[in-house]
Amino acid sequence: MDVRPGRSPGTVVLALDGELDHDTAEPLRDALESHSGADRVVVDCSGLRFCDSTGLNLLLRTRLRLIAAGGHVDLAGLRSPVDRIFEITGALKVFPVYEDVDAALAAPEARRA
Repeated sequence: MDVRPGRSPGTVVLALDGELDHDTAEPLRDALESHSGADRVVVDCSGLRFCDSTGLNLLLRTRLRLIAAGGHVDLAGLRSPVDRIFEITGALKVFPVYEDVDAALAAPEARRA
């Protein structure tokens, strides 16, 4: 996983790679906890090949925590087959999803609400 600051203060980009499941969720959990003060987290899923319910639940819990603190989580680069779990579970309806990280970072504030 690659962690880097976004273009604006309070934004962090987390680039995921490989699989996000019960056995591999800990690094993402640690990164999210270490950036718990971020206003916005953009999760770059373009390198993600698999995501199970553990990974999805981690992202959903993070989304709720950030919303409660006035922030939000955006997803970027969702590709098949990972996008399928988000579609089946209805998670695509609660996350703003962008084609790539650049599109997410360039999105106007109103679109992210």
